[in-house]
Amino acid sequence: MPSQGEKPPVRVLTQVKREYARKFRITLLKEMAARIVAGELPGRAADIGLIFTDDETLQRLNRDYRAIDLPTDVLSFPVQDVEGESVFITAPEEVPQLGDVIISLPRAVEQAREYGATLEEELARLVAHGVLHILGYDHEAEHDAARMREKEEAALASLPPRSQTTSL
Repeated sequence: MPSQGEKPPVRVLTQVKREYARKFRITLLKEMAARIVAGELPGRAADIGLIFTDDETLQRLNRDYRAIDLPTDVLSFPVQDVEGESVFITAPEEVPQLGDVIISLPRAVEQAREYGATLEEELARLVAHGVLHILGYDHEAEHDAARMREKEEAALASLPPRSQTTSL
């Protein structure tokens, strides 16, 4: 429990497929995800998961949960229904789990090259996008897309200068 005046913690739990370990600095991405959650849910403790894996895993999840049999860059699985209510009951002493963001590292590498970004810049974009989906943001309607883009850009502005991020 945080002491009086201390902010409740936002824990970012990560899993990285073994073959991708040491390809990027996970701390940078965890800190950005925690800032987004803390900014959107001030005063609340929460856990969120970041999972970095391969195209095959994302394609399988995309097929199984969205009926789209293609790989994708990022998928978000919130533990909330559309109205923002949790579909699970969390014990009073436990921290609520918001959901998981799952990212294809090979797709991030490909997109970073395509966009002229560093790997960490592209991963940060995907983390921000996925975390915002977990928090209920969407981009189906143009006004929602503009609002989500603003939030993504604000999160990305917190990144260190390009010279301090990992190149491809």
